[in-house]
Amino acid sequence: MSQSNTNDFIVIKAKEDGVSVIGLTRGTDTRFHHSEKLDRGEVMIAQFTEHTSAIKIRGKALIQSSHGEMETD
Repeated sequence: MSQSNTNDFIVIKAKEDGVSVIGLTRGTDTRFHHSEKLDRGEVMIAQFTEHTSAIKIRGKALIQSSHGEMETD
């Protein structure tokens, strides 16, 4: 595992109940491998790993990463 994979993470703060955070796998077939539901005000810190190549977020949330801050619509 390369150093950049172990340090890349995002912070997700739910702005409403029921925000879904879904981890997607690496490899030739991208698949869901983990999901969480957050309620309003809950915070999750997610890290990109050798198994997680993408994170999908459904619902209103504030997202912070080393690339900046954004909000979902």
